Amino acid sequence: MGLRILLADDHVVGRQGLRVLLDQAGLTVVGEASDGDEAVRMAGELRPDAVVLDLAMPRLNGLDAAREIIKTSPRTATILLTLYTEDRFVLAALQAGIRAYVVKTQAVEELVRAIEEAARGEVYLSPIVSRAAVHAYLANSEPPKDPLTAREREVLQLIAEGKTTKEIARILSVSAKTAESHRGRIMEKLGIHNTAGLVRYSVRHGVIQP
Repeated sequence: MGLRILLADDHVVGRQGLRVLLDQAGLTVVGEASDGDEAVRMAGELRPDAVVLDLAMPRLNGLDAAREIIKTSPRTATILLTLYTEDRFVLAALQAGIRAYVVKTQAVEELVRAIEEAARGEVYLSPIVSRAAVHAYLANSEPPKDPLTAREREVLQLIAEGKTTKEIARILSVSAKTAESHRGRIMEKLGIHNTAGLVRYSVRHGVIQP
């Protein structure tokens, strides 16, 4: 039996296609998640050897989902699959503890190699990624500290996805007052006082895709 893999991607066709390719490569896909929140839950239940996360997912993006998985299932290697090649995303991923950063434009053989190396405890980056990010990481250069908590980042993503306060409260199983309080703290911390500004911030920082 090959390495046990959990796939997380909100695009069903892409996820199913990737499953076939990984099965052909001798890996065992033990589960599929359609958003970051589901990926965190399934990783805790299944304890796979590795989880492959799309960066742009609803509810909870791949980077924030990886942060939670690393906390709850530290033996599970986290692999981020993304279109982003900018240094700030790569460096943020490395600082978060992600074991592999794979760019979607590369061949599936590269993803398989990344999974295998990450499962062995090594760090893998797509060759297309700038070496500057690696040098910054090795030099212990840290990206600007995120002022938001994990829950506030989750609320920010939901706001950027166009959810109302009532919808956010329902999704997170909290009161509307609590959801509004989170919204207020986010705006205060970021110095942004309207929804459009929060959306622009979310796009710039990779919380959602444009």
